[in-house]
Amino acid sequence: MSSETAPRRLVLARHAQAVDAAATDAVRELSARGRRDAEAAGRWLAELGVTPDHALVSAAVRTSQTWDQMCAGAGWELAADLDRGLYEAGTDAALDLVRLVPAQVRTLVVVGHNPTVGSLAHVLDDGDGDPEAVTALLGGYPTSALTVFAVSTAWADLAEESATVLAHHVARG
Repeated sequence: MSSETAPRRLVLARHAQAVDAAATDAVRELSARGRRDAEAAGRWLAELGVTPDHALVSAAVRTSQTWDQMCAGAGWELAADLDRGLYEAGTDAALDLVRLVPAQVRTLVVVGHNPTVGSLAHVLDDGDGDPEAVTALLGGYPTSALTVFAVSTAWADLAEESATVLAHHVARG
């Protein structure tokens, strides 16, 4: 299967645990546990063979720190596309942002916030995925939760119930 016909991969990730308080919600940093969990998330993705060529990350401090720690755990060196809109995006707006990802991207990681990321994972699920992963996804979307999808369409054509759940994991370091 050529790289043009091989399914794309989408990873949806909720940021790792953050401190409880800061001057504003957007500047909350990761806790020590959050840093460990995010690094563990990166290790898990690397063990699955995930190597992203694009990362769409909320511009909030805790999400950008989550991405940095995921990269450290996985051994990736990829600058994130920090998006202010993803911070406040609802499910539909987040899906619209994914649809704007360049067509040549084969593996995309999105790091965002709940309830949006968990909701987007449920909306995209086509029901044909790995049964254990789908069951785990139904259990909630805590901090450091990740869902890996196969996407057979172009990003611009991504729609509800159009991605297949390959794996779901809650990373703990």
